[in-house]
Order: sequence, then structure tokens, then C-alpha cells
Amino acid sequence: MQLEFGGQATIGASWPFLAFIGLILVTVAVIMTTSFVLGQRHRASMTGEPYESGVVATDFPAAGFPLEFYRIAVFFVVFDVEAVFIYAWAVSLREAGWSGYVVMLFFVGVLLAALVYLWRLGSLDWRATSRRSRQG
Repeated sequence: MQLEFGGQATIGASWPFLAFIGLILVTVAVIMTTSFVLGQRHRASMTGEPYESGVVATDFPAAGFPLEFYRIAVFFVVFDVEAVFIYAWAVSLREAGWSGYVVMLFFVGVLLAALVYLWRLGSLDWRATSRRSRQG
């Protein structure tokens, strides 16, 4: 690997990078070898079965998971990603100036409008969804 600075090739500048890559490969090899040597090698009938919180897993519910879990998870992801954008804006507030402030006000306004829309639609109320599914 050669790096060029001003037309001259210099080999000595790339050795830290190559040493870093070599160290990573050696570390991975040591960890995997240690795990293989010290790991357990038994295959009992229940070894591969899922087990969580002391409760033996059973089949999925016949009706599947309720829609509310999926819906709340999607809302969480959407609004959590928006928090990342707001944090990035807050970090660069001085560089953004007043125009950045106005844009962020618009952004937060759209978020609040979406939240109010979801709220009025009843998407955030589990009881309303459950009643609708029983009636329909």
C-alpha cells in the first residue's frame, strides 16, 4: 500500500493502518479460538430451544400478535428518529442561525400535527381499537 504526497510515494506512512488491521484480525482469531476450545460441546434435547425469563416458549398465539404492538413500535421508531434530527440541529444551532431556527420550528410543527392526527384518529388508544375489533 502506497500513499502519495506531492508526487512522492511513501511506504512508511501506511504501517500504522496495516498494524491496526493486523491487530484486529489477531484479536478476532484469539477470541474465536478461545471460544471454541473452552466452549461446551453438549447437544441435549432442550439446548437449542428458546428460553426467556424462566418461561418455556410455546407456539405463537393462534391469532398472531395484536396490531397495537406493531403500531406502537412504528410510532416509536418514527418519533425517535425525529429526536436524532432535533439533537443534530441543537448541536449546530449557532451555525444554523435564524433560518435554521425557523426550519426547525416548521419541522416540529409537522411532527406535532402528525401526533395530533394520530391521536384524533385513535391510533394511540388501545382500548378504542380493541372495541372496534370486537364490534366489527
